[in-house]
Amino acid sequence: MANSRFEYVKGFEKADNLLPETYIVIRIDGKGFHKFTEKHEFAKPNDSRCLELMNKAAEIVVSEFTDIVLAYGDSDEYSFVWCKGTQLYERRESKLVSHVCSLFTSAFVFNWSKFFDIPLRSLPSFDGRAVLYPSFSSLRDYLSWRQADCHINNLYNTTFWALRLQGKMSNREAEERLKGTVSADKHEILFSQFGINYNNEPEMYKKGTIFTRKPADGDDMLSKGTNLSKKQKKKLVIEKLHVDLIADSFWKERPYLETFMNQ
Repeated sequence: MANSRFEYVKGFEKADNLLPETYIVIRIDGKGFHKFTEKHEFAKPNDSRCLELMNKAAEIVVSEFTDIVLAYGDSDEYSFVWCKGTQLYERRESKLVSHVCSLFTSAFVFNWSKFFDIPLRSLPSFDGRAVLYPSFSSLRDYLSWRQADCHINNLYNTTFWALRLQGKMSNREAEERLKGTVSADKHEILFSQFGINYNNEPEMYKKGTIFTRKPADGDDMLSKGTNLSKKQKKKLVIEKLHVDLIADSFWKERPYLETFMNQ
């Protein structure tokens, strides 16, 4: 761009580079999504069409940014974990967050008709934030928190909507019935009153969805301890999972995840 006497205005831009050598998590959430679900008559307590649409949009984001190692989502939110050494956009927070949000939203809209047989009646939107984690253990705790939250919310919602739809209770009556209950109480309500074994509910509902990058079968590129080039990262396989990531076994079975995250 040619220099001009107006170029001084660039000095008003705020420096927003994220701290180096930290794990970046960009988390997006649906804005006003409750009204959006009502307007599009989503099934309760879970609408698999929307969840799979969210997953599709997340997969597109992961495919676009090769420095994303893992993504975790449930309901109307998704968290994208970047490798610690990423230098994309010089780690500028505004660029990273805005690009992820805009790509996710456009992918959600673009793929809507593949999952729903009704037109969009309002425009979906997602807000985003970047959070930095200083250690691998704190990053794991963040992901564990999100999956634990998924389980707690889904168990509550499954029981609440069973009381509402099958038990013919009002919102207030269902809320009063569940006040003060623990997990075991909700399991008992579902099974004794409605014949629902919560353990048999789809894993996507109970555990959310995980996307990871992994080496292709027989490829040990991540075990060599060297940083991968962009070309090598593109060769990694994107894997979709609905499993427990809180347990140590998830990470022990996938040692390449920590290796990639630390690059």
